[in-house]
Amino acid sequence: MDSLIAPEDITGLVLAGGQGLRMGGVDKGLQTFNGVPLAQHALHRLLKGGGIGQVAINANRNLTVYASFGVPVWPDDLADFAGPLAGFLTGLTHCKTPYLLTVPCDTPLFPLDLLPRLALALQAQDADIAMAAAPEIGKESNAKVCPQPVFCLLRASLRDSLLKYTQAGERKTGAWAALQKTVIVPFDRPNDDPQSFFNANTADELLQLAAAFTPDDHLLFCRQEGGNTMD
Repeated sequence: MDSLIAPEDITGLVLAGGQGLRMGGVDKGLQTFNGVPLAQHALHRLLKGGGIGQVAINANRNLTVYASFGVPVWPDDLADFAGPLAGFLTGLTHCKTPYLLTVPCDTPLFPLDLLPRLALALQAQDADIAMAAAPEIGKESNAKVCPQPVFCLLRASLRDSLLKYTQAGERKTGAWAALQKTVIVPFDRPNDDPQSFFNANTADELLQLAAAFTPDDHLLFCRQEGGNTMD
């Protein structure tokens, strides 16, 4: 499916700037899943999904390690680990493209068709933000579809709005998105993988994901494809 937005107009950003408090304060993006750092999984899926001209990582620790992944690394412009909105603001400030796609570092199986579905909805509704939504993990098949506020396609023109919002001390992603023209995009089609938006916030959740994971070449970061390169 075409995203209808030229790849050179989209920057993909992996959000890895958190404190990882629920994982014991470790740098979550560098914890491994299937032997590969979580943030590197996210980068690979952004690139494998296609339609993105460039990618970057938002991180606040271990910057040299993240830089070794071969993409730009952008620390928060806001101090004190200010949350996902700080990553959004950093991305909107540093990207040179009209659109920014954000994904968290702790969701290594997010859908490969994330971008085209968000882009289609954004343009169809003439919205400023397209936000993914998915059924709650572990619930029945007709579970409520809930927004996934860190999976967003944003217009870069939102930077001034977000800067003003964060300067007022506000930090809630959903509350800021509600002030914009936002379209919610459900990922609940019959063929959508219910595990796609499973995020590993804790060490136990990361182990749970690894235990439930069955290797598949369309989900796996490329150990079976020739190593740890970002090809």
